[in-house]
Amino acid sequence: MKKILYTLALATALWSCKTGTTTGAAKNNTVQVNINLIDVKDDKVLVTVTAPQIKTDEIVYSIPKTVPGTYSTDNYGKYAEDFKAFDAKGTALTVKRIDDNSWSIVNAKTLQKITYLVNDTFDTEKGTGFGNDDVFSPAGTNINAGVNFMVNTHGFVGYFQDKLNIPYKVTITHPETLWGATSMTDEDASKTSDVFTTPRYAILVENPIMYSKPDYTEFNVNGMDILIAVYSPTGKFTAASITPEMKTMMTAQKNFLGKVDATKKYTVLLYLSSMAKDDAHGFGALEHPTATTVVLPESMPKERLVESMKDVVSHEFFHIVTPLTIHSKEIQYFDYNAPKMSEHLWMYEGVTEYFANLFQINQGLIDEADFYNRIAEKIEQAKGLNDTMSFTVMSKNVLEQPYKDQYLNVYQKGALIGMCIDIIIREKSNGERGILDLMHKLANEYGIEKPFNDNELFAKITEFTYPEVGEFLKTYVAGTTPIPYDTYLAKVGVTKSSEKKAGSIFLKGQTPYVTINQQTKEILVRGDIEPNAFFSNLKLKGNDVIVSVNNKPYSLENIYDLITESENWKENDPITLKIKRDGKEETIKGTVKLPYEESETFKATDASKEKLKNAWLKG
Repeated sequence: MKKILYTLALATALWSCKTGTTTGAAKNNTVQVNINLIDVKDDKVLVTVTAPQIKTDEIVYSIPKTVPGTYSTDNYGKYAEDFKAFDAKGTALTVKRIDDNSWSIVNAKTLQKITYLVNDTFDTEKGTGFGNDDVFSPAGTNINAGVNFMVNTHGFVGYFQDKLNIPYKVTITHPETLWGATSMTDEDASKTSDVFTTPRYAILVENPIMYSKPDYTEFNVNGMDILIAVYSPTGKFTAASITPEMKTMMTAQKNFLGKVDATKKYTVLLYLSSMAKDDAHGFGALEHPTATTVVLPESMPKERLVESMKDVVSHEFFHIVTPLTIHSKEIQYFDYNAPKMSEHLWMYEGVTEYFANLFQINQGLIDEADFYNRIAEKIEQAKGLNDTMSFTVMSKNVLEQPYKDQYLNVYQKGALIGMCIDIIIREKSNGERGILDLMHKLANEYGIEKPFNDNELFAKITEFTYPEVGEFLKTYVAGTTPIPYDTYLAKVGVTKSSEKKAGSIFLKGQTPYVTINQQTKEILVRGDIEPNAFFSNLKLKGNDVIVSVNNKPYSLENIYDLITESENWKENDPITLKIKRDGKEETIKGTVKLPYEESETFKATDASKEKLKNAWLKG
């Protein structure tokens, strides 16, 4: 999973703010499911499940509490209602709701089918996508009748107790105008019905489907078929408009990975949010073995959208290495409603995030300066989190406080852990091997169907590498000692440096320069903090109302447009603002002055280590 904290601080400040049933399922011992996307009523979808043979007097049907890759408790069963169970004669059976996610069915030996209605999660988000009760949008569901359905299957389909490993046959009826993008194969030629079969529930859960007006591209990268599908509410973006950049990136990823080849088909589902109050606000992506779901705001400029896609899709794609190929028993035998978490988020998310950055310098997509800036940013962001918390303890307990608040460190310190291990291996092998070689060895040792024991991984890594790697893991990953990053970077001749860097116009760190009048929804310049160069240059004052910029009106409704567009402004660009000051409108014409500040980065300064540095970055 990769979360993007898209203007999170500003958002927080501003929002104080007809289904048929099939017979024979019992004989076939198959769970048969029908999801009706045609007869949507009150923004709810009817799901009908024909039960397999039940041999107990009582059976529990559950919808997941947590799914792999999310590391959060989301209770998808909360979104199901009007749960009913029937025997073959259509007589209702007694049902008891056990908790948010589970129902107990009495006289289960006679069970023929169950029915329930599903609400979508996008409608429930609080406005930032990161509220305590929000389902992370790429793991969520959308029901927009006749327009778009984001079918993350775990939000619609559950499982019978002790029957996770029997086949599923899922029939989805949908409007003829909508097409379902997925890595699964549709076994029905009908234009209004899709049939998907999987050998067990876990495979179904890992195969999202997005229904919308067909907008997709297909291409092949080194033997892997890639599908890019896009839903853009206004049509601002199309699959074709982003495919060249995606193809360049994914070709580079395949070249970087070499012999790792976990899937023959990979699907990218991109949902672009309108940013309306009842639309998605949790931006980022969620990985699956053969797909990734991505949610981003449609208001982003293309350049920013493509850069975000590079970051999140590359991260999710690299999950085919870990945890999709290399993982512990906690993941292999995942318990959807009483999950036990693995100790090794440093590898599942951290090494994945490290690869998502390393491959770009390795394949020439970014230069050294950009790569070092990314490392410096991760070090700085990691400082804002608990640097003395054991990473293995945090991982094992990530669903609980105080550990869940440290989850975002998997993208910061987790990636830096991967970097340090990479540098140690490069140094000890004279540049011949790195962490990618280690992952190849672990993939050969374990693999998709052979998990490792959590408490044995460090020893296996040490066996495949060097004692120094084992000591690093013991001290800095399992232990509570902060990592001396300068020491490790010095091994490849890289030392601290500083540079002047343009900052955000409307944010300083997590502090916004503007606020919202909650009655009028107008954008106000804050007067309680010192203005940056942009505001000072235009002589804007506290409580000035920003009415329009370059003749485009702005308010709470489209403030995200203003923020994203400001990120493309260049120094000395002409700019015209219409403001209200003391109730009177006036026009201000001037130029853009960007706020610059000194930021820490790194540079290669030791020529004697250049060969090792090049092996690290280009090897």
